[in-house]
Amino acid sequence: VMIELDVDDFGNVKLLKAFIVADAGQVIDKEGLKSQLEGGLIQSASWTLKEEVKFEGEEILSKDWDSYPIIKFSEIPKIETQLIDRPNLSPIGAGEATQGPTAAAIGNAIFNAIGIRLKKIPFTPENLRHEVEKA
Repeated sequence: VMIELDVDDFGNVKLLKAFIVADAGQVIDKEGLKSQLEGGLIQSASWTLKEEVKFEGEEILSKDWDSYPIIKFSEIPKIETQLIDRPNLSPIGAGEATQGPTAAAIGNAIFNAIGIRLKKIPFTPENLRHEVEKA
């Protein structure tokens, strides 16, 4: 997974493009495999940039969709997916193959953009500004 993004002066991260290259052995259902990989990327981008359960003491404050942010359709980047088909191999599947690499790619892209390695998700504007202030 590779991510192109922009970080503005306020710490807002905007995903511009995402690239996925996947080898799942023999590809049986190209569109199904692409959907699985791209859906995982979107889910992981949401976890990495937005999703956070907030607490006050032991009370959970994130109890509904208004108080628990997720990625919006307008924030989903253009995604290009390249599948490596190996017809002589068995199909090995790709369930949840993009979640980990997506978070890492976003973290690496932010590092390339601002020179700071973020280690705690979500990479919200507040968390990003906090890390910039510490540096």
